[in-house]
Amino acid sequence: MTGTILTVVVLVLIVAGVVWLLRQRAATQERELEDARSEARRWVERLGGQVLNLVGTNEASKQAIADAAERYNAAGSQMEQARSVAQTRQVTDTAYEGLYYVRAARSAMNLDPGPELPPLPGQQRAGAVTEERDVEVEGHSYSASPAPSDENRHYYPGGNVAGRPVPRGWYSEPWWRPALIGGAWGLGSALLFSSLFSGMSGVGYADGFADGAAYDNAQGDVGADGGFDGGGDFGGSDFGGGDFGGGDFGGGDF
Repeated sequence: MTGTILTVVVLVLIVAGVVWLLRQRAATQERELEDARSEARRWVERLGGQVLNLVGTNEASKQAIADAAERYNAAGSQMEQARSVAQTRQVTDTAYEGLYYVRAARSAMNLDPGPELPPLPGQQRAGAVTEERDVEVEGHSYSASPAPSDENRHYYPGGNVAGRPVPRGWYSEPWWRPALIGGAWGLGSALLFSSLFSGMSGVGYADGFADGAAYDNAQGDVGADGGFDGGGDFGGSDFGGGDFGGGDFGGGDF
């Protein structure tokens, strides 16, 4: 009889312990989610302040501000849908990307761009445009430049788009957008990459599209990294909730 009572007591203690652990885990997850939401709101608000207060003075800066506004809107949409820490941190990532466009706009107006930002996913691997390029692919003209101009007024902060590295720089048009939205490159993309980036120092793949495919095959991640998709695809790239090392983007000067 005593043994039976002892067994029941042990089972009750085990069940109570499991319930306590589950409640503790739920409470911890809720705190983490609230912390992530607070972090996301802070960066979205800072991006919104920049978008509302910054006025472009040339075509490149106006376009960059428009792109920053698009990221601000996307971050707001993502915030409404976020139900997990990973999804909420994606909101922060989107706000970070928007601030890259703000930096680009400020640079295009010869203003202080503000403190450095942490790298975006795939940005360092993609590299940056280091020289002027004007090419014609399938009867259409494209150009790229490390500096903005009326011709090259579309900025991209650099990163992977549908598994391919697109270097940071200024372009004549946002030719990467269809792949960003649809998740796949068109038939002429290999030729475009080769024409724009082949032999260019500073880009992630000197041989453009082909080198990118070879690298991705070796890493086993072909098509896995679609970059940012602005529509709320919470794939979960994570800056760790970064605070930019204490950098402050508040006010009119970030």
